[in-house]
Amino acid sequence: MRRRTRARGRALQALYAWEARGFEGDPEAVADELSGGDAFVRELVRAVGDHRAEIDQRIVEVMPNWRLERLSAVDRNILRLATAEMMYGPETPAAVCIQEALRLADRFGGLESARFVNGVLDAIWKRLHAPEAGPAG
Repeated sequence: MRRRTRARGRALQALYAWEARGFEGDPEAVADELSGGDAFVRELVRAVGDHRAEIDQRIVEVMPNWRLERLSAVDRNILRLATAEMMYGPETPAAVCIQEALRLADRFGGLESARFVNGVLDAIWKRLHAPEAGPAG
C-alpha cells in the first residue's frame, strides 16, 4: 500500500476520533496520536479542522434529501477528508481524491458506502468546477 494511501487511512481514523470526542481539542494532536506525526496526515486533518463548516456545507448542498447527521461517522468523515483534499490540496488531482475515498469506503465503510461516497464526491467536484455564470444577455 502506498504511503499516501496509508496516510489517508490514518487521517480518517483521526477525524473519526476527533468527532467522537465532540470536536474537542486540536485535531492535529489527535492525528499525531494516531500517525506518529506524519506531515501528510497532519495536513489533511488540519484542512478539515480549519474548514469543517464550509466542507460540511459543500456536502450538504449535494445531498438535498439527507442530513449530514444521518450518515455513518465513517462515511461522513470520508466525505470531509476527500472534499478537503479537493478544495485545499491543489497538488492532488480530484480523480485521485475520489479514488482514494472509494478505497477508504471499501475498507472501512458499509456495503453501499463506496457507491454513495462516489456519487456525493462526483457532485461536489462538478460544483467546484462548474463554469461561472456569465452576464445575462
